[in-house]
Amino acid sequence: MSFSREFCDGRAAEAALAADTAKLDNVRDRERRSEAAWRTMSERIRQTEEARVAKEAARVVD
Repeated sequence: MSFSREFCDGRAAEAALAADTAKLDNVRDRERRSEAAWRTMSERIRQTEEARVAKEAARVVD
């Protein structure tokens, strides 16, 4: 299994759906926290990918 933005986004969507359908407050809260964590991981991967591309572009220019 590859740990990618798509994977994180998929898990975040699953957590959001689980939160929307949860009947218990504690389950809903847990799934919302899970969704936020997965979205944060996805954002960090995006930032890392952008930094890597910028670094490679700077290396090509030099």
